Amino acid sequence: MKVEPFEINVPEETLEDLRERLARTRWTDEVEGAGWDYGTNLGYVRGLVEYWRDGFDWRKEEAKLNEFAHFKADIDGLGVHFIHERGKGENPTPILLTHGWPDSFYRFHKLIPMLTDPERFGGAPADSFDVVVPSIPGYGFSDRPKERGVNDGKVADIFAKLMTDALVYERFAAHGGDVGSGVTEELAKIHPESVLGIHLTDVPYTHLFTVSPDELSEVEKEYLDRGYAWSVSEGAYAMLQSSKPQTPAYALNDSPAGLASWVVEKFRAWSDCDGDIEKSYTKDELLTNITIYWVTETIGSSFRMYYEPGDSGDWGESGEWGGDGSGGDEWGESSGGKSEVPTGVAIFPKDIVPAPREFGERVFNVKRWTEMPRGGHFAAMEEPVLLAEDIRTFFRELR
Repeated sequence: MKVEPFEINVPEETLEDLRERLARTRWTDEVEGAGWDYGTNLGYVRGLVEYWRDGFDWRKEEAKLNEFAHFKADIDGLGVHFIHERGKGENPTPILLTHGWPDSFYRFHKLIPMLTDPERFGGAPADSFDVVVPSIPGYGFSDRPKERGVNDGKVADIFAKLMTDALVYERFAAHGGDVGSGVTEELAKIHPESVLGIHLTDVPYTHLFTVSPDELSEVEKEYLDRGYAWSVSEGAYAMLQSSKPQTPAYALNDSPAGLASWVVEKFRAWSDCDGDIEKSYTKDELLTNITIYWVTETIGSSFRMYYEPGDSGDWGESGEWGGDGSGGDEWGESSGGKSEVPTGVAIFPKDIVPAPREFGERVFNVKRWTEMPRGGHFAAMEEPVLLAEDIRTFFRELR
């Protein structure tokens, strides 16, 4: 399997085109005093776009990203981009980190050094990892799939080949959040012989559709109710991306201001920032992630992970939300059954509808369950110290 070094080097004409488009943005109006009630606030996104055009330095951020060791491998006909950083301690454990949406491999830029060199951050050298961070096909610098069927299970197969065939790790640890949780779960189900343990920041909500409401405890019923309430007030993006992903792709692939609006609203809503997004992320961090989507033209292909699981836009007989953008009752269930691979779960309080432990234990072999004191959906960016410590602790006994 061919693996080649890779360097991020965005053509200057792409950046010039971006600046020109930002300068020509045709702004919509806004209801007076709307705040964020109607969606992304006009004043905030205008300021972000102005900074993106006149203040943000992509070349500086690109150089920082290139400090990591990047590679690209041809797996099942797809070029898969990944970071591979070696651990500093003796006999580091290999770990695969899988991102979600609307983030990217950049989700883990703070976490990587904390796992490869724990001693530098007050940890023990024995807890070091060889860290592998791929871009899901259709995201970032990985190829965009041209055929149907690249769902959680297919990505899990690709990533298993990356770890065992391309990088020749016999067994490895795995962590994921959001879409990455579904991929990581599939890894544990399809390739349990290769996965020594999995660590997640959420329990895929779609498992609720495999259980009769009569079987749920009161705590789980409350969880179901909170999930339904969230889907009504916040889940329209997921229904659109899972039923007609091509339609919003035209607009967001053509308008950088539109793309920024679509992405930044989720970072604000799903983080522990009390409505002030820059309490959790700097403008440079937000724009680095958004720029990765822009320069790779992957916002449309990233939506397909929402569509592919159900491949029909079917939202179930009840019309209730199907989880992380899934279509229908079968989303995330491609391999069926309960994973018996040891599982650790870190629940951050401001994540999307945090699950109770008893629900997690229905579908995972839970060995560690941590209720974090703060943090949200993008924990690796927002609270990397808490997440790194939980990952180290969970895998310590599995090495």
